[in-house]
Amino acid sequence: MSVDLNADLGEGAPHDAELLALVSSANIACGWHAGDARLMQATVDAALQRGVAIGAHPSYPDRENFGRSEMQLSPADVRADLIYQIGALDALVRAAGGRLHHVKPHGALYNQAARDPALADAIATAVLDVNPSLALYGLAGSELLRAAERAGLRAVAEVFADRGYRADGSLVPRSQPGALVHDVGEAVARTLRMVREGVVQAVTGETVPLQAQTICLHGDGPQALAFARAIHGALTTAGVSLHA
Repeated sequence: MSVDLNADLGEGAPHDAELLALVSSANIACGWHAGDARLMQATVDAALQRGVAIGAHPSYPDRENFGRSEMQLSPADVRADLIYQIGALDALVRAAGGRLHHVKPHGALYNQAARDPALADAIATAVLDVNPSLALYGLAGSELLRAAERAGLRAVAEVFADRGYRADGSLVPRSQPGALVHDVGEAVARTLRMVREGVVQAVTGETVPLQAQTICLHGDGPQALAFARAIHGALTTAGVSLHA
């Protein structure tokens, strides 16, 4: 059994280098919610040195709120915004001798696309226009994955070790109780169950089926490194190999 372990990096957190030693893929912020060209380049270089697959982590233009405020933009605007961000990171990766592997939208853009087919299609179209060989990471069971499949892209189902789930398979909004998992042991147990059994327990108690092809760790949290070490260790001990 194998699974991808990814982290959101290039967002200014102090432990990116340590996380790169534990994950198999990295989603690098493209400057619109966090980061800038220099931090993008430094993170790309560090990922390439570690042999970690590199993905673009584009967002809404919302640095003030770290990309977590929902917006209502036209599909054409979203497509242009994503081509701009993905293209910038792709150029930095190619200049460093690497190859961009995937795209994973950030924050509100990601969560809105999980339920909005038109927005999901705009994202998938942008990825396809930049490079049809790129994979598109999206919430397991979401509209974003269905849009990726419609566009002929590789759709990669993502689960979250450190986020609460609702009964419909969506993530609990950060403004509500149960949105974040704070206990390392709970995060490890949830991750192992998602990988082995393909289910997660919702905050309301229901057992929710899902597909776990890649596991996300938020690199900006204070417990990110502790979570990454524990989950990496638990997966490898259980005989699960980590591959992008």
